[in-house]
Amino acid sequence: MPDDVAMQITVDDLTDPAVVELLDGHVSQLRSISPPESTHALDLEGLRAPGVTVWVARDGDAVLGCGALTEIEPGHGEVKSMRTAPGARRRGVARAVLAEILAEGRRRGLARISLETGSDDFFAPARALYAAHGFTECGPFGSYRLDPHSTFMTLEL
Repeated sequence: MPDDVAMQITVDDLTDPAVVELLDGHVSQLRSISPPESTHALDLEGLRAPGVTVWVARDGDAVLGCGALTEIEPGHGEVKSMRTAPGARRRGVARAVLAEILAEGRRRGLARISLETGSDDFFAPARALYAAHGFTECGPFGSYRLDPHSTFMTLEL
């Protein structure tokens, strides 16, 4: 990202067609990679549910990426729908969005934030990002079950 451009990360209401397109592409791609019973991405309706907060990173009007946080039980949050737009990859978007999610988790007083991502090689960059932020592998949490297509990770705040 050029030095003269400041990435803005804000809570989003999911009405911008560019954000909807990014999220629809996210769900479609994940459904093409993982079997249906192993695809846990929230669709637009799921992301609009009460208790889910979505952040969107923008460069002016351009949507760079997004991520969400939901509380799955008191004191335990879950990262959902992390996605970087194809043209914005390798620019620090996911790192910045994840940092915002973790900061919000701390502000909310969460004790732990967990996530589910894929175990396929396609998801290796995501797993590396989470590990770089201190997440470690764990067993299934919430309503998840052991699945060879899933990697579960958690971070104590």
